[in-house]
Amino acid sequence: MNFKPLGERVLVERTEVENKTASGIIIPDNAKEKPQTAKVVAIGNKIEDVKVGDTIVFEQYRGSEIKLDGRDYLILNLENIMGIM
Repeated sequence: MNFKPLGERVLVERTEVENKTASGIIIPDNAKEKPQTAKVVAIGNKIEDVKVGDTIVFEQYRGSEIKLDGRDYLILNLENIMGIM
């Protein structure tokens, strides 16, 4: 993949969500919420606090979805990142 976000943007790949509840009930794909955690894949040139490889927590329903090399990614603005895990 050859993609570099500009400015204060971050390219992330969402982490997988467990598809079972604690009691063992399987949650169907259409009932799951999208995860709010992701792994940082690339960062823009104006970002200092976040590094490639970090796992971040971001605001729900933020970012732009993009498909690169057959994989789904999300482009977030730095202000939409709430913290690093």
